[in-house]
Amino acid sequence: MADYSVLIGGKAGDGINRAGQVIAKVFTRLGFYCYIYYDYPSLIRGGHNFSVVRIADHPIGGRRDGIDVLLALDATTLKQHRSSARKDAVVLYNADLIHNAEGTAVSLQSIVTEEGGSPVMANTCIIAAFCKSIGIGWDYVEEILRSEVPHEIEKNLRVARRGYAAVDIEKHPSFLVSEEPVGEKILMTGNEGVALGLVAAGLDGYVAYPMSPSTGILHYIAEIAEEAGITVIQPESEIAAMNMTVGMAYGGFRAATGTAGGGFNLMTEGLSLAAMAELPVTVILAQRVGPSTGTPTYTAQADLHYAIHAGNGEFPRFIFAPGDAAQAYECAGHALRLSWKYQVPSIILTDKTLAESTYTVEPSNLPDSIPAQPMNDRNLEGLYERYIDAEDGVSPYAIPGDIGVTIKVNSKTHNPDGISTDTAEGVARCTEKQMRKLPAMRQEISDLRPVIIYGNPDAEICILCWGSNAQLCREVAGHLGIKAVQPLALWPFPAGEVSDAVGDSWMVISVEDNYTGQLAELARNHGIRVDLHIPKYDGRPHTIDGLMELLWGMVA
Repeated sequence: MADYSVLIGGKAGDGINRAGQVIAKVFTRLGFYCYIYYDYPSLIRGGHNFSVVRIADHPIGGRRDGIDVLLALDATTLKQHRSSARKDAVVLYNADLIHNAEGTAVSLQSIVTEEGGSPVMANTCIIAAFCKSIGIGWDYVEEILRSEVPHEIEKNLRVARRGYAAVDIEKHPSFLVSEEPVGEKILMTGNEGVALGLVAAGLDGYVAYPMSPSTGILHYIAEIAEEAGITVIQPESEIAAMNMTVGMAYGGFRAATGTAGGGFNLMTEGLSLAAMAELPVTVILAQRVGPSTGTPTYTAQADLHYAIHAGNGEFPRFIFAPGDAAQAYECAGHALRLSWKYQVPSIILTDKTLAESTYTVEPSNLPDSIPAQPMNDRNLEGLYERYIDAEDGVSPYAIPGDIGVTIKVNSKTHNPDGISTDTAEGVARCTEKQMRKLPAMRQEISDLRPVIIYGNPDAEICILCWGSNAQLCREVAGHLGIKAVQPLALWPFPAGEVSDAVGDSWMVISVEDNYTGQLAELARNHGIRVDLHIPKYDGRPHTIDGLMELLWGMVA
């Protein structure tokens, strides 16, 4: 079974992320599955950046320990990662910056300079050298570069050909690579999955202030905005982003915003406004290490309780937590659709690992369609009551421009016609009207297959996981012959489905990127037993091998 890990490292500005994408493209077109983890400090330039590209002949969703190929653009990469390389690993390094090291030397800067290229082309040079070292023919390398390098392609090709010729190794024995394209797979980050899911569900507007790791959604939707007919706005702050999103909803535009924990802090007042006014907004909360600024470019899963309780007062909401790019596509579409169907906020919880990692997606695994939620049927005859006391809590939704109606949207406790009220009866009715949505919302969640079981469904040991840990735990469960349970929807919490999935397991262990075990606590609050918790709170995701070792240590 093929399973390789390629690490390419350098400093910020060396194009490490893009280099990882090109390497993954080389193998995806040959029928392999790829997963890319990107590691970088919170610096514009400098610092140590690296991408780990895992390549396998089976679906994957996490990192493994050990490196099969080490591509070092600078000395720091070799120093920090040489000990992780296997004994038979391919090691290629920049001979202009590293001297007398074990491995194959390629004079990257010299080649780039001689060909009149820019410094970032060093990554093109070392990628071509890597392809030569594992026996991939030049014609295929050129084909990939022509499709993946957007600028100065002829100069890049000259640099790449020099790098290819600089390596004498014709084929590394541990790699079994055929150059015949197999199947049709695509590469997609979690952020791109969220963006495309929103678009599929009829997104009209996206408003966001850049904040890692959600910024990729803003960039991607901005790139496709004209083609997709979407209004994209970058305002001056997260407060403005939320308020503009609420304003778009008032005007009948399906709108979303994205941020991280610190930005979501600023958005909660607007979230509460949307809840009281019953204006549908969708928020992507991309988790990173906190509190406060924390460690901006590293991962965490510590905002689950916050998302459930964010805002003042009590109000219904939807919360989804996808585990890979394909799930991000599906969950984002459902979040936007259901937000409009029930006129409540929806939150998509991602994390840095999911948001910025790249996954192989088979188009057949994506939903054929995510229908946009039409406006509720609007009876505009006679007096229009924006907050009519409907049996299911969902009112007709008129928007400015509808003829013959006066729309009174109110963030204060209000009567059915939108006029403020302080009476005991009016306050109670307003609250009860909103909460009557919950039974139907719970049923919607149940209808969506909110819980996924991986591995052996009859196993006595069960892993409870969420977010980016789900695909990693899926692999671990397969290796160990145990069960992994992933709730895709976290609010309204699908307690019955989670309980059924956990079943009568002898031991239930939660795996989460937080200190306290927030999903475990949520499950316990709904009567679901969780025996042990494996926390990770250093900003780095688990590896498959490391998690397997921890699990065996706990259950042995």
